[in-house]
Amino acid sequence: MNLLVTGGAGFIGSHFIHYELAHDSAVQIVNLDLLTYAADLDNLDAIKDERRYVFVQGNITNRELVTELVRQYRIDAIVNFAAESHVDRSIRQPDVFIASNVQGVAALLAVSRACHIGRFLQVSTDEVYGSLGPTGYSTEEAALRPNSPYAASKAAADLLVRAAVATYGLDACATRCANNYGPYQFPEKLIPLMVTNGLLGEKLPLYGDGLNMRDWLAVQDHCRAIDLVLRRGQTGNVYNVSGRSEHTNREIAERIVAALHLPDDAIVTVPDRLGDDRRYAVDPTKIMTELGWRPEVSFDDGLQATIQWYVDHETWWRPLKKRAALD
Repeated sequence: MNLLVTGGAGFIGSHFIHYELAHDSAVQIVNLDLLTYAADLDNLDAIKDERRYVFVQGNITNRELVTELVRQYRIDAIVNFAAESHVDRSIRQPDVFIASNVQGVAALLAVSRACHIGRFLQVSTDEVYGSLGPTGYSTEEAALRPNSPYAASKAAADLLVRAAVATYGLDACATRCANNYGPYQFPEKLIPLMVTNGLLGEKLPLYGDGLNMRDWLAVQDHCRAIDLVLRRGQTGNVYNVSGRSEHTNREIAERIVAALHLPDDAIVTVPDRLGDDRRYAVDPTKIMTELGWRPEVSFDDGLQATIQWYVDHETWWRPLKKRAALD
């Protein structure tokens, strides 16, 4: 299989590329990435000389470039990770998110139709469902109720994929995943932010009362799910991906404080961000029953391994912290 992976220098995309090359000896991968602030080719340094892997810097909105790559490398399927993904930034700069997450997906779908791509997979998020109460789970049939510009842009992209299937008969699927964590995650996200701040002796900022609830999944478990949907998912279907591991932001921060032996006053509360959702939780029954997927990494083990990775890789994240501060 010849894959075009867009956004492959980002956190989840780079893990997916490593996974595919390690588990399918016949796969050929073209990685198209614009290399915005959160992307880092160091994530892929171990495979830069791999003959089955090619990197191209470029924008997914550039239909001519995407078409050229699809034809040159005889692409069979596109897996789209390319997206602006930080909620705080979407509040400040929603237009950037619309350009990448909506217009970019529209361009990829147009090329997929024109070039008769065999499978298009949109990697989405549980945030498209909006906030839940203290109980219950969002299924794939739940209404989309996004509350941030980021979530709204991802919901719009999901609907474009749905329309491409219904209108043009495109072979496309989407996944909607819980919060990912693991190595190589940009240090503006919750877990790496808290860990790296702690290692620098800085305070760990917690929005509001810190009781916002999120469902967490190790990135390697997510990659296995994406691979299954890519190869076996039913056309037009959406698949929720969840580890069923819910924790409040305060609990996460307190675990990191304990793991790093930080002082009790390391956590500080800051004003809540605009439109902050109280709880996300998706039901993964469909992907479990139809495709046989199961999470394999427990949150306790995964979090400890992630904390240790950041402890051991200070030379990787220090420059990114500076980049984020200057952006």
